[in-house]
Amino acid sequence: MKYIIFSALILILSACSLTPDLVRPAAPIPDTYSTQQQMQGKSIAETGWRRVFTDPQLQYLIQLALEDNRDLRIASLNVEAVRAQFQIQNSARLPTIDATAGSIRQRTAMTDSAAASVNTQHTAGLAITAFELDFFGRVKSLSDAAFARYLASEQGQRSAKISLIGAVADAYYEDLLARQQLDLTEKTLADWRTSLKLTRSLKTAGQVSNADVTVAEGQVASAEADLSERQRQLSKTHNALRLLTGSDFVHNKAISDRFSDSALPPQIPAGLPSDLLSLRPDILQAEQNLIAANADIGSARAAFFPRISLTTSVGYSSSSLSNLFGGNQHAWSFAPQMTQPIFQHGRLRSELKLAEIRKSSAVADYERAIQTAFREVADALAGQATYASQIEAQQRFSDSARKNLELTRIRYHAGQDSRLQLLDAQRTLYTAQRSLLELRKQEYSNTVALYKSLGGGVLDE
Repeated sequence: MKYIIFSALILILSACSLTPDLVRPAAPIPDTYSTQQQMQGKSIAETGWRRVFTDPQLQYLIQLALEDNRDLRIASLNVEAVRAQFQIQNSARLPTIDATAGSIRQRTAMTDSAAASVNTQHTAGLAITAFELDFFGRVKSLSDAAFARYLASEQGQRSAKISLIGAVADAYYEDLLARQQLDLTEKTLADWRTSLKLTRSLKTAGQVSNADVTVAEGQVASAEADLSERQRQLSKTHNALRLLTGSDFVHNKAISDRFSDSALPPQIPAGLPSDLLSLRPDILQAEQNLIAANADIGSARAAFFPRISLTTSVGYSSSSLSNLFGGNQHAWSFAPQMTQPIFQHGRLRSELKLAEIRKSSAVADYERAIQTAFREVADALAGQATYASQIEAQQRFSDSARKNLELTRIRYHAGQDSRLQLLDAQRTLYTAQRSLLELRKQEYSNTVALYKSLGGGVLDE
């Protein structure tokens, strides 16, 4: 009966916890986004990335990155390391049982009443060494903190995967932009070189001045400089994709040459700001870090109370190895120990204060993660609402510049416009076309940013 009472007492005391109740701060963001957008639809976090990025070439590169990217591999290994740390910490909540066997042979000195002798003692049994009875929840708090950090590391890995998918998409669109800009510059340079050749012929015939030739030469030189920049940028985008994918993708599969070859990701439903709390992996990671910091306070509080540990063993002991497991050789020991901190020079109070400060910092990190997520989504929604109209206007400007160049060329050949007016019309069209390409790339990148800011979709479907 007394053993039942003692066991019940241990269970009751073990249920004690000094960890404070965790009250999550209210989300410091508005209830809705200011930009009007579609609220309905399946959450992007529950959607596979292949449904967002439908371009087969881009899917191929993302798959390469998910398989071979070294940063993602390191993130996965970090999760495994934190999981092992949790398992180590959690194992302290249960007693460890070791099988023991040994022999002691010793000589005792001669005394007035006894002659010197040599004694041998053999032992074999099972032992529990320094198992802490967690009356005040110290070990449980440490285990809870380790488990929360493990969950945080899993969210960190998911965040790394979303970032990698977005980085590959951005690099891919950068590559498309570089290819189209290089193509535009090559065509423009060929046209301007032809124009320069014609201007020099006209100068030889005395129909234009040296100023016209100088302006045409400067225009060609400017395009040549742009060509070198575009070639360099294309090499950089290739290098970026190689780093992200972890392989030489160029030898495996070709890449699209134009934005029109790459389908723009579909409109993504944004939902409400409150949805971010359960979708964004960085917010979930900050939340788990807050839970871990709160559990650390419970561990620091429990350190002020007595720590009771138990060492026990049961087995056999005999001076004769052949008689070790005889019926009368049973042996056992039971050695409980209590340690009560008395004078620690303020160490325990400082540790508790440090745990409380770290929790306050974790609260601030959690709130900052929420605010950052809201800002990123709001920015992406603002882009989603305005890029289409801006691109449409820029397209009209580019079409107008092309028509103006055609008319200016006709007027120039008719002698109504100067050579300088023709060159200016050429530069205007070139600038308008470059700006249009930049805007289209920004529209694609804005969709990638919205995908990432809403929590991404990492399922491979």
